[in-house]
Formats: sequence, structure tokens, C-alpha cells
Amino acid sequence: MQHNIQASAGDRLVAISGRITSRDYDAFKGLLSMFDEAGVQRVVFDLSQVEFIDSSALGMIMLVRDKAKSKGATLTLQGVKGQVKRLMDVVKFDQTAN
Repeated sequence: MQHNIQASAGDRLVAISGRITSRDYDAFKGLLSMFDEAGVQRVVFDLSQVEFIDSSALGMIMLVRDKAKSKGATLTLQGVKGQVKRLMDVVKFDQTAN
């Protein structure tokens, strides 16, 4: 997995590419720290260049979503397609929230 973060005002755009697997746990832990920055209200994960995601990575994305919610921020996924979209549809990611 590769990622690039663009910051503007209270928003963060995280462009992710490649394959997201359990090997990317440390990178996702780093992404959680975005919500500790002052003023971050919205984080957008652009997954348009992600070709594969495993169940561990799905769990990591859910952790990011939960952290956003606990900080009063939102996480939005954009560009979801292919195998990633099928997995998100199966788990009804857009309808699940803790």
C-alpha cells in the first residue's frame, strides 16, 4: 500500500493505491493520528487506485471510521470499485456504524 495525504483547512484527502493487507497495519495506525490534529473534521479515503483489500484491511478501515466518529469527524470513502466495492457491499460498510 502506498498513500499520500493532502491537507486543507479541516479536511484530509488520503489517496491510497496498491494492495491493502494486514501488512499495512502500522501505516493505518499512523493514519489514526490525523484525528488528533486540531481542527480535522473530515477525512476522505480515495480508494480509486486500490486493486485489492483483505479482511484485515477492512477491519483497519473500520478502526479509522470509529476513531473519526469518536473525535466528532467523518470518514468518507470515494472511488471504491472492483473487488474492493464487492467486499464493501458484502459487509454493508456504508450502513454499518458503531
